[in-house]
Amino acid sequence: MRADLHIHTTASDGRWTAKQLVEGVLAEGIALFAVTDHDSVGNIAPVMALLDGAGLAFLPGVEVSTLQAGNVFHILGYGIDPTHGPLLALLNEHETKLREVDDEDMRDLIALGFPIDWEDYVAYTYDRTRGGFKSLNYLIDLGLCDGPKDFFARIRELLHHRWPDFAPPGAASAMIRQAGGVPILAHPGASFMKLGGVTGDNLHSALAWGIAGVECYSQYHDPETTAFCVDWCTRHDLLITGGSDYHGGLVNRQLGKPFVDTDQLRLGELEDKIMAPLQRGGFTTENAEIAKET
Repeated sequence: MRADLHIHTTASDGRWTAKQLVEGVLAEGIALFAVTDHDSVGNIAPVMALLDGAGLAFLPGVEVSTLQAGNVFHILGYGIDPTHGPLLALLNEHETKLREVDDEDMRDLIALGFPIDWEDYVAYTYDRTRGGFKSLNYLIDLGLCDGPKDFFARIRELLHHRWPDFAPPGAASAMIRQAGGVPILAHPGASFMKLGGVTGDNLHSALAWGIAGVECYSQYHDPETTAFCVDWCTRHDLLITGGSDYHGGLVNRQLGKPFVDTDQLRLGELEDKIMAPLQRGGFTTENAEIAKET
């Protein structure tokens, strides 16, 4: 089965609604997919409501932001219960902190002389299908920013942006487990970019966070990095996942790329958490074949 286990929607910073996502996955020929919005499970239920008769296998997920020694790491949580109270509280706390830092950035830009009216910014709303977040879209509409690349490369560098005080990776992994999920380290090629890259030592340091595996197949990885991650996970008896980190066209990534087949993955305990056609409680070989044919 073709798989993409890292996709974002309008519940965080992606451009696609739940309906657009399901239609896009079907059009691309992806049979197993996951919704993994940043610090949000808002579109899991809407996606699940569209699965009947679609012939798709689905993993409910989330991408939890974490902070360790000033560096941001993303932990993917697969097979979570999206109604788990403590997990929802953590995600809501993270979303609140992100909004607060967003507001601080705008105040700092005003102090730097940017032609921004604070009250206008506070009242500003945007169409979530544009993707991104409030400050990004506001600056684009004012003609002060060209897009995501310009925002991160110029605006945030100008501000010496600091990330919110997210939960540490170990706490996030523990919370994912409490919510019935499986924690996976997202795109180490991006996570360790400023820390010497993807090395055995860096990956080994993540084991202390309680991760069960690594997102080895990613658009952030060249073939050598992918092979290194796969080999490392195999030697350490860890799960192997992969996904596009697609945001509906907001940034230069493609749905279903890199091309990943479930034969390349090592899903282990995740297999029991996949909601497959005709059997929402688990994943079976019979249902996998049905998904291929549908």
